[in-house]
Amino acid sequence: METLPSLLRRPDPGALSAAQLEQLRKFKIQTRIANEKYLRTHKEVEWLISGFFREIFLKRPDNILEFAADYFTDPRLPSKIHMQLIKDKKVA
Repeated sequence: METLPSLLRRPDPGALSAAQLEQLRKFKIQTRIANEKYLRTHKEVEWLISGFFREIFLKRPDNILEFAADYFTDPRLPSKIHMQLIKDKKVA
C-alpha cells in the first residue's frame, strides 16, 4: 500500500491546469455579473423569493416542500407580484 505523501506527489489526471483554473475563475466572475444584472432588471424574482421566505418565517410550516408547492402554484401569486411591482414603482 502506498503512503499518503507518495499519493500526493503523483499528478492528478482529473485536476485542472493553471490555465484552466484561470479560465474557470473568469467564467465564475462573468456568471455572477450576468446573474446580478438579470436580478436587478427583474424585480419580480426578488419579490417571489422574498415573499416566499417571509411566508415561511411567518407560518413555519412542518412540510416545506408541500408549502413551497402550494405557494408557487397559488393562482393569485402572479397578481400579488404584479401589485407589488406597481407599489414599488410608485415609491421609486
